[in-house]
Amino acid sequence: MTLVIMAAGMGSRYGGIKQIDPMGPSGEIILDYSVRDAVKAGFDRVVFIIRKDIEKAFRETVGNRFTGKVDVEYAFQELDDLPAGFTVPTQREKPWGTGQAILACRDIIDESFIVINADDFYGAEAFIEGAKGLKSVDPAKLDGFLVSYRLSNTLSPHGYVTRGVCEEQNGLLSCVTERFKIGRNADGVVEYQEEDGSHPMTGEELASMNFWGFSPAIFPELERRFIEFLKENGHGMKTEYLIPSEVDALISSGKMSVKVLKTEASWFGVTYPEDKPSVKATLKSLVEQGIYPSPLW
Repeated sequence: MTLVIMAAGMGSRYGGIKQIDPMGPSGEIILDYSVRDAVKAGFDRVVFIIRKDIEKAFRETVGNRFTGKVDVEYAFQELDDLPAGFTVPTQREKPWGTGQAILACRDIIDESFIVINADDFYGAEAFIEGAKGLKSVDPAKLDGFLVSYRLSNTLSPHGYVTRGVCEEQNGLLSCVTERFKIGRNADGVVEYQEEDGSHPMTGEELASMNFWGFSPAIFPELERRFIEFLKENGHGMKTEYLIPSEVDALISSGKMSVKVLKTEASWFGVTYPEDKPSVKATLKSLVEQGIYPSPLW
């Protein structure tokens, strides 16, 4: 089974690939936990999506630590990896988003796969659910699944977050709505902010944290839709071709079926600098509970 990890943005987000912050008690980064959980769930191949300019540093700092533990391959997301007839706007600096990132794997993956973010902690249960989900994906059909989280298990105590809030019907994803400025108010009630004010939420809503399972049939569809995206948005300096938006459109058009899998695990990441101490404390607690060893490998 193949796990795809989107890591092309790591250099810019952390100010340089060699400055990835250690979070675990023995200096582990969050990505270490995802790979370990995936291997324990039965995954035997990891494909890192990175940029060419960070390849050497990434291999030395991150990729090589998994030698002998899992097969590692690399795909490259580049700003100029565009369909014929399209060019990069003169002042654009960043690649085109998660949809383009997944397309970077189109020539090296011919089986169903899972894709996640590099800098998010998903928990072992998510990978177990994902491994089960892959068994139900028909490689010849345009279908897949989403491992969803309880919204309240994905919030930061240090500020608002943006989440894809999911709706399901009969176990299938019906839509994903981006909600901005989600957090708890002074009374502890989960809410999201819009121009017209605050809107309460229950906290029980399902949230997408970019943990997707896809068949290889997604590649030609993403290629086709990328062309349409570029026709409308290819002149933009910051426009992004995003997986949640594309999946939502494919569901709405009746072309794609996406199962909703659920986990009670707590997602966490470093959305704000103030999140770092709590992330470190949580990982230390998981080690003390015997859920993870230290060192991890």
